[in-house]
Amino acid sequence: MKLSKIKLMEGKLICQTGLHIGGGEGGMHIGGTDTPVIKTIGKESEPYIPGSSLKGKMRSLLELYQGNEYDETISVLFGEKVGDTTSNRLYKAGMLSFWDCYLTPEWKKEIRDNDLPYTEVKMENTIDRRTGKAQHPRNIERVIAGSVFHFKLSIKEFGDKNYDNFILTGLKLLENDCLGGSGSRGYGKIQFKELSIDGQSVQERYEKINLF
Repeated sequence: MKLSKIKLMEGKLICQTGLHIGGGEGGMHIGGTDTPVIKTIGKESEPYIPGSSLKGKMRSLLELYQGNEYDETISVLFGEKVGDTTSNRLYKAGMLSFWDCYLTPEWKKEIRDNDLPYTEVKMENTIDRRTGKAQHPRNIERVIAGSVFHFKLSIKEFGDKNYDNFILTGLKLLENDCLGGSGSRGYGKIQFKELSIDGQSVQERYEKINLF
């Protein structure tokens, strides 16, 4: 089928609680955290959200929501494996392209103006159920609650079939679950605001989605 259009969905992704998306081990040097968050490389190192993290979590939640690991709509949007040989695997690309999410200029200004850090370090440990004692202490770096990222998603269209509501449902599932690690301990609760498609607001439509 011929590509007819590429639409751009944008908005703000707001961290309601601390967010941890790992960026490799950092505890090998003095002052390093055991589990740092992923950051940009360079002098102005800042946390960001990889598009792959959004894509993977949103796909898995939609599969659970649909009740089927193989769903045609999900495969069309996210891609699927179409072949498997001893030498390589062939994949069919999906209609969605998730951009990495970077901190908004407004949030970075607020951080600078109030002399705040981009991240915090939270101490964690495991409780031995038999003895009630803490063990395996570790420190985990998190993006601080309140952080605002610029969310972007490209949507390829072929013909006149529209998947906007299905995509918004995936975002709503993500908002009602979590992003990143340690979601069962309250990490990674997020919220989408000011959603638009090609400059036209879809936030009201998004807010009206009733999942269950």
